[in-house]
Amino acid sequence: MPSSTGPSIDTITEGGRVTQVGEGQEAEESAPPVMTFGAPTAGEILAERYELVEHINNDSAGRLVWRGVDVVLRRPVAVVLRYPGGDSATEMLQAAVAASRVIHPNLVGVYDAIDEADRAYVVREWVDGQSLRELVTVDGPLDPARATAIGNAVASALAAVHATGMVHGNVHPGTVMISDEGRVVLADARTDGADSQENDIRAVGGVLYFALTGHWPHGEAPLHGATAGHGRAAIPDAVRDAGGTIAAPRQVRAGVPAYLDDLTMDLLDPEIAPPSSDVLAAELGRLDIPADEHFLDQAGPLRFTADPEEEPSPLAAAGGRKVALGIAGLLAVALVGLLIGISALGDDKDQKTEPVARPTSGAPADQPTQPATTHKLAVEDIRIIDPDSRTRDELDDAEKVIDGSEDEGWATDTYTAPKFGNFKRGMGVWIDLGSEHTVKSVKAVLSANGATAQLYTGTTDPGSSSSGDKKLYTDYVTTKNRIGEGFAQAEGSTLIFSNGFDPDKKYRYLLFWLTELPSNDRGYKIGVQEITVQGS
Repeated sequence: MPSSTGPSIDTITEGGRVTQVGEGQEAEESAPPVMTFGAPTAGEILAERYELVEHINNDSAGRLVWRGVDVVLRRPVAVVLRYPGGDSATEMLQAAVAASRVIHPNLVGVYDAIDEADRAYVVREWVDGQSLRELVTVDGPLDPARATAIGNAVASALAAVHATGMVHGNVHPGTVMISDEGRVVLADARTDGADSQENDIRAVGGVLYFALTGHWPHGEAPLHGATAGHGRAAIPDAVRDAGGTIAAPRQVRAGVPAYLDDLTMDLLDPEIAPPSSDVLAAELGRLDIPADEHFLDQAGPLRFTADPEEEPSPLAAAGGRKVALGIAGLLAVALVGLLIGISALGDDKDQKTEPVARPTSGAPADQPTQPATTHKLAVEDIRIIDPDSRTRDELDDAEKVIDGSEDEGWATDTYTAPKFGNFKRGMGVWIDLGSEHTVKSVKAVLSANGATAQLYTGTTDPGSSSSGDKKLYTDYVTTKNRIGEGFAQAEGSTLIFSNGFDPDKKYRYLLFWLTELPSNDRGYKIGVQEITVQGS
């Protein structure tokens, strides 16, 4: 994916105030300001819409980063100006147009790109927060749960970029932003012909390694124009042995779980083919569990490298943890089969042949079984699912969805755009029927017309937590375990799913998944008043 804007977005702290600057191309604090003809001034309004508020910094390429305000929508923006415009700004503007087509809660949004001949500028989302590089530099390495959550957000952003066929090409701790509200966003795609989606994915391994250790595993190469070992762009190199092999995160600090250590090192290993970005995001989403719930393996010191005289382990050469788990699974299956066989042989010695038992019902054996009567199925548990939110403040009142009354229900917050303000992939209502049933139909009564939704099924209950919501989304939605094809749009305020259930299959868990909200006089919102499941 070409560069979405001039410099990467990063942050520095000036007098306790967090602001955004160009990552890797920051002007030296002692350097004279870059002089440009017709430079803007505070209060100037660009394109009759974007008011410049504060000059943040100049990068080494001569681009100016300003904090501004969109006077139409009254929202803060970042404005990156380049002098001159015209042909010299073509790449920057084209890159901004490409980046604006990918909308994802973990990507910095690009709002506008304008060429005025003597200057060109790109308007993008303003993020109040700090970069991962600054966060780790100031506070030290992150705990494994937080590092995993950040890696998951970066991988999810890349999955959105890669789904369009583009490449980001600029993934490192300086372009990973953490907002003051905890949102993680990937900023400033910039690529050339040497970049690839595989390089993007391997860079997630570097981000995980840095978050866990405070060291960068790709050497002391300068980050996009910065001088290695000098200024804010310098990141400590990874700990290495005499042969240059980097130490695993668990060898650098205690408390890193083995699974996270293995995944990070696999991503950095050029001999191991990386997964696709969407598969990586799903795996990190599965591992992204709250800090107070995950198990930290307090392992003792590990050998830095194997004895060169020893034969290397075939498990290590083939991917370590993944192969070991696969072999363990095969051994478990073989053991179960062996025990069943022994049991069967033992029973044969003690049993005599008996006639087959007759049907216990009064009906003749050749009479077809009458189908079970369809009725409203009881719901054992119900939850609101919100995989893209770091807060848990929109999850109340789920029980009102199954209370038998359409007068009260659960409702979303009000958003500024129909697709949950373009910050979420959706929200849903998860239902547990308590046991497996034949399901005939699911009816959802909504508070308004025009909502778009789908129904999914699954076989797991990952538990009520932010990580559980992410795993449930992965297990149900991304694997496309849906009832029927496409999305169902409400006609009136009622949705009925009835044509996708397999009559020979039983279901226990259902997910009613909302993807688009109808508008009201204040924004976009929907209420789910009642959901009923019919079956036997």
